[in-house]
Amino acid sequence: MLTLKAEIREATEDSSSLRAAGKVPAVFYGSKEKTTISISVENKEFVKALKEAGESSVITLDTSKGKKGVLIHEVQFDPVTDKPIHVDFYVVDQTKEVEVAVPIEFIGVSPAVKELGGILVKIMHEIEIKALPQDLPTNIKVDISILIDFSSRILVKDLKLPKGVIATANLDDAVANISEAKEEVEEAPAEIDMDAVEVEKKGKKEEESGEEASE
Repeated sequence: MLTLKAEIREATEDSSSLRAAGKVPAVFYGSKEKTTISISVENKEFVKALKEAGESSVITLDTSKGKKGVLIHEVQFDPVTDKPIHVDFYVVDQTKEVEVAVPIEFIGVSPAVKELGGILVKIMHEIEIKALPQDLPTNIKVDISILIDFSSRILVKDLKLPKGVIATANLDDAVANISEAKEEVEEAPAEIDMDAVEVEKKGKKEEESGEEASE
């Protein structure tokens, strides 16, 4: 389990100064916590933890108030720099199941894509699951090698979930399928109506002749 060091801070402490010092203002809270505690974490270390654990795996928050098993509950990013500017950590109860959305990672090679020229359609990019905190996976791997033709599809009930993990999504919802590639048909150029062209030319000549006569 990843460990992230955190420093307790005053809620009134200037957030801009913290960010300038390479830190991210944050808080942690939970059902067993009496109050919301304000903290700060090193920006580089937090970005590393977010990349490795995501928002669905428990990490250890090491504070002066003890170590806490937490989920990265919410992250606010700067709209210009895309750097984290505030983080909410949720302290989990290790004895109770939690529900989170976990990213889906598609693996393998689909015969329908490789041999038939089909297109893989990823209907789901994440899936809602339920598990005890220690059983939460970083992602759910989906093997697309079972997609062998254009009628093949993968449903939620087809997923091989880790031990202790339950999908809370509808079991009959589609996760991925194959779409048949359609050839683009070039439209033939429209035929030119020569009679219409001749009439238009004739009309222009008559109009020009009328203008000259009026002059």
